[in-house]
Amino acid sequence: MKRIAILGSTGSIGTQALEVIAAHPSNFEVSLLTAHNNADLLISQAILFSPNTVVISNEDYYLQVKDALAHLPIKVFAGSNAIEQCVGSDDIDIVLTAQVGFSGLRPTIAAIQSGKTIALANKETLVVAGDYISSLCVKHNVKIIPVDSEHSAIFQCLVGEYNSPIEKIVLTASGGPFRGKTRSELELVTKSQALKHPNWTMGAKITIDSASLMNKALEIIEAKWLFGLDANQIDVIVHPQSIIHSLVQFNDGSMKAQMGLPDMKLPIHYSFTYPERISTTFPRFDFLHYPQLTFELPDKVTFRSLAFAYYCLQEGGNMACIMNAANEEANAAFLNDKIKFLQIFDIVEGAMERATFIAKPTLNDYYESDAEARIWAKKLIK
Repeated sequence: MKRIAILGSTGSIGTQALEVIAAHPSNFEVSLLTAHNNADLLISQAILFSPNTVVISNEDYYLQVKDALAHLPIKVFAGSNAIEQCVGSDDIDIVLTAQVGFSGLRPTIAAIQSGKTIALANKETLVVAGDYISSLCVKHNVKIIPVDSEHSAIFQCLVGEYNSPIEKIVLTASGGPFRGKTRSELELVTKSQALKHPNWTMGAKITIDSASLMNKALEIIEAKWLFGLDANQIDVIVHPQSIIHSLVQFNDGSMKAQMGLPDMKLPIHYSFTYPERISTTFPRFDFLHYPQLTFELPDKVTFRSLAFAYYCLQEGGNMACIMNAANEEANAAFLNDKIKFLQIFDIVEGAMERATFIAKPTLNDYYESDAEARIWAKKLIK
């Protein structure tokens, strides 16, 4: 029985993780659930799964959650600091970090310091502070199991290949809803169009990041830290069917790919069961339903996010932290109808040019860089 903490249980990853747990009651139980604003869903989840603890990080909803769960033996806390304190509990084996964006950094650090296994869905943690997080994992002997479908695929391909040198990895991208569109066509796209991903059902932020290929940019940087790679060892290919989730090429030229239907419950399930595989009732892939798997190069000129990622790897330091913060602000501005789609790239690039570069940042520097980059992004949005 593995005891799971889900940070961000009301989001897309969190709700699917609970579906996985519900399907395997003899293998998993919920110890901790957290949410930011969605108090109603958090209450429903807590009643259904009876965790030891729930945390609502927005303190305005504390009394609502506390009163609704008063008849149950569930501890209720509020505030971001409470999440950091609760992840260290002795009744937690695995911490699924499914919070959105930079907000996932502090709780992930707290979980690592407590020696918990990390099921990492919050890619921004490694994007922002990959060097620091990697060192921290070594110090506390903590394993990170990636939940992103692409990084889970790479992770699975490397099982049993510990002594096999990697020549390169290939991250696959669906291309999002705007694959093949020209810059002039993108001038006119709307928020509703950007939110219609062809293959995956995800939260709003990551769906917009997928449309701009910023999600793939973040994954490039995440892959560097997860697998100890150089920039020239990380490629991206557009694969519209999203069946091959990513590939590894070894130094003998052999390649391994992990395949499956586009369903996030599969990598979530694997992150919980690793190193074992437990039977599921998930739909199975059938080659006859996909007689053609196609591939094409990404448009790095129109979708500049990929170029930003490689620039971040080249520069190092806090540059990826700056990029991520600016993107979070630009993404939110687009979702709130304050900017057009193509302006996302301009705002991110503008913040990267203006924010203070630090070659060897401390943890505190990352927090300050995040704040400064957001200031620059907001100025550019106005």
